[in-house]
Amino acid sequence: WPELTAMILQGKNCRRVFWKNDVEGTVYVLSLCHDQCISLGSNLITSITEITTFMNQRIAIALIALATITRLLPHPHNFTPLAAIALFGAAYFGRQYLLLLVPFASLFLSDLFINNVIYADLNQGSFVWITSGWLYLAFALVMVAGSAWLHNKVSVLRVLGASLSGSMVFFLVSNFSTWLESGMYALNLSGLMACYTAGIPFFGNTVMGDLVFSGLLFGAYAWLTRKQEIIA
Repeated sequence: WPELTAMILQGKNCRRVFWKNDVEGTVYVLSLCHDQCISLGSNLITSITEITTFMNQRIAIALIALATITRLLPHPHNFTPLAAIALFGAAYFGRQYLLLLVPFASLFLSDLFINNVIYADLNQGSFVWITSGWLYLAFALVMVAGSAWLHNKVSVLRVLGASLSGSMVFFLVSNFSTWLESGMYALNLSGLMACYTAGIPFFGNTVMGDLVFSGLLFGAYAWLTRKQEIIA
């Protein structure tokens, strides 16, 4: 997609548009009436905006794919990109509901590989589709938190707040599920508090993982897309 610059000279009844291809150095001249010129400019801006949006979506999907791959590599406990992927998807796919499936697809596909390849021996030959419904619930809640923090504007402070919120959501949901289903704790308030207390040592890795991967995802996206911004 060549970069173009245009200069419009207005006469009494028409405008003359000079187009210059910044790559080839070729200059094109086109005379248009006032209404045609307005229409041309509007259509051009619309086309460039659509192309830019499409390219940005491809960049976002590629970054999510790369982040998902890191989940398959050796890493410290709870140091994963899951919350960062959920926040990133909420920030940049929030108004395009079909694209919201991309973060969930990354979670589902990586789960399939982890459960049926990396930990296949633990499943005694059975095929596992989903690790836990609680994981998907936490993922969805982090996306909701991300939408609340980042829907209107993405900034360093907002990403920081969203990341810490995501860490807290995962901590609360995952430990609640352990308390409810593991049989390790009494099903009362004391048992719930004991479960949350036991999870505190792992919370540091959760926070660090969310902060690191959020910084990488949002930072890489900002850097890769800055040349495609349209200056109005």
